[in-house]
Amino acid sequence: MISAAGYAEAVRPVLDRLLDSEADGIDRAADLITASLRSGGVVQTFGAGHSEVFAAELVARAGGLVPTNRITLHDLVLHGDAPRDVLADPKLERDPAVAHQLYEIAAPAPQDIFLVASQSGINGSVVELAELVTGRGHRLIAVTSVAHTARVTPRHPSGRRLADLADVVLDNGAPYGDALLPLPGGGAVCAVSTVTAALLAQLLTAEVVRRFHLAGEAPPIYLSANVPGGDAHNNALESRYAGRLRRTA
Repeated sequence: MISAAGYAEAVRPVLDRLLDSEADGIDRAADLITASLRSGGVVQTFGAGHSEVFAAELVARAGGLVPTNRITLHDLVLHGDAPRDVLADPKLERDPAVAHQLYEIAAPAPQDIFLVASQSGINGSVVELAELVTGRGHRLIAVTSVAHTARVTPRHPSGRRLADLADVVLDNGAPYGDALLPLPGGGAVCAVSTVTAALLAQLLTAEVVRRFHLAGEAPPIYLSANVPGGDAHNNALESRYAGRLRRTA
């Protein structure tokens, strides 16, 4: 049934399966993130299209990790020299050359870790960035739909998918095509990857913070900027990573 209740009913088992099936991957990913942060690294996140939601969920938000940086296609204009109209190209994320510009703009340190999200895991910018960062020695965590990526042909010249390059692959649990509720005449409605991506982001955050606490260490966590003392707290933590965290998108 296509309704709010029908969608809620369809989402619940997807979330339950994700919590069960991705527990090991979340542990391994949290280990890699924690190791990066302890060595002074920053979590570099990237997602194109609606996968930007995963990247944004991890960066500069209350209750989240401070040493995080969001890489976005908008960086080409905001921090690079690309003309504004390049962002109007709906196929921009398919261009492998974009990844090199984004990496240069991000200027990551060797100990930085990358979290890259893509429902399909096949577009040129995503796969090229994955190749680039792993080739430079960064650890890579991928968030993708295993069901979707297995059914589509890679658009990258290498013929590889995002999942082929990652140290850890987290399955967002979304079906092929992303939408959950079938339409009577064919097709489907109501995507789920945004919901599961946000859940994965928070599960990773929780596990990284747990590792800090178990080691008796204070994790670098944001307070809400809208509570007393929030700005001062956040500014003090961000100052440890001066010049490495961009807070415009």
